[in-house]
Amino acid sequence: MQDHAVARLERLDPKLTITLRDHVHKALRLAILSGRYAPQERLNERQLAEELGVSTTPLKEAMRQLESEGLIATLPRRGVIVLYSRTWAEEMILARAALESMIAHLAARRIDDAARRSLEVTMAAMTEATEELDPDRLIALNEQFHDQIHKASECLYLGKLIERQRFYDAGTRRIIHSDPEEKARALAEHNAIGRAIIERDIEGAERAMRDHVVRSGDHYLRLVFRNSDRPSSALSPVAE
Repeated sequence: MQDHAVARLERLDPKLTITLRDHVHKALRLAILSGRYAPQERLNERQLAEELGVSTTPLKEAMRQLESEGLIATLPRRGVIVLYSRTWAEEMILARAALESMIAHLAARRIDDAARRSLEVTMAAMTEATEELDPDRLIALNEQFHDQIHKASECLYLGKLIERQRFYDAGTRRIIHSDPEEKARALAEHNAIGRAIIERDIEGAERAMRDHVVRSGDHYLRLVFRNSDRPSSALSPVAE
């Protein structure tokens, strides 16, 4: 169990452009996805509000949103507890791998010349950001890369399904990209995905995307759930 005397949330500046509730939600979500709160750990609203430097009103609003996303739950006689766990994370990663690989499959089949050029530009920018060790730019480009693939795929149904997973992306990417070696691996994998789509290699794009999501997900599990009794390579068989 982690020491509650150590603050796990950064205080927020009340003079912010987006709503305070959104900032509270973002801070709590990232803390949960980063493993700062253990599965089944009880969250004390007053303590959280004090750590964040906000009133309980935006906190309650943010927690309702987190509950709708399935990350926390309010239980009788127990209060608010964290639901997010290694098992939850594994299922999320496998679901995302299945969806993203099919989107990449369709992108390789449907991509037009303008989208191919845009993807080339983004891939070049990702190489620059990796070499310059610019994590914020790299994360933004990473999201742009996947957005371009989604757009090129012209998916409607799959696009709506993947939206339910998108609230995990920014937090998990920041955790994953904290490792310099992981940045290099991710860049190579993104280039492989992009190149397969640009060359309209349907099977190659599907396989490269699935393997990337599973492998990076396995890396995330090792970082966040390092003290878990379960093996760190729980997702590895899917990538083989």
